Amino acid sequence: MHSYDRTSDIVPYEDSDLADLLQLVAEKRDKAAFARLFDHFAPRVKGFLRRNGTPEAQLDDLVQEVMIKVWRYSDRFDPKKGKTTTWIFTITRNVRIDLLRKENRPEPDANDPMLVPTPVMRSDDAVYLNQSAMRIADALDELPKEQAVILRLSFFEGKSHGEIAEHIGLPLGTVKSRIRLAFDRLRNSLTELEL
Repeated sequence: MHSYDRTSDIVPYEDSDLADLLQLVAEKRDKAAFARLFDHFAPRVKGFLRRNGTPEAQLDDLVQEVMIKVWRYSDRFDPKKGKTTTWIFTITRNVRIDLLRKENRPEPDANDPMLVPTPVMRSDDAVYLNQSAMRIADALDELPKEQAVILRLSFFEGKSHGEIAEHIGLPLGTVKSRIRLAFDRLRNSLTELEL
């Protein structure tokens, strides 16, 4: 089992915190800072690649390749030009495109969501999304721990219901039930907040 497959509470980092960690990696080759970046991004990169059609057998190798590039090229990141997350997921997209080219697959589909550049967000939209994300995070914190963990594994780490059941040792029906109950609670909580 890889470290990026394990269950961990998803720690919400501010982008400035992530940029600071990346700067420590760039300037001091700080292994502890890189470990925190790895723990934060590896499950997200893996889920992103999985959702975008990367074969299961290649996921771990591609995650490692992405994180190696983050280590090697950390000095190229400029927080004035974009967010840490955007920079790392651009690396992820490029690694996936390189894989497609190596396998001599047909040219990538122009409608593939991985190939569409991320639009620049207006500041008022960014503020609204940030506030919404904070409300959702608060609502997640109110869930019973067993429901919150399963929801995070499913939606933040991209694990299937079967993988979650195997990972935490619960029957598949229990996992599905907890996800449904968690959604019901989130829906009620967010409706009260008018989200």
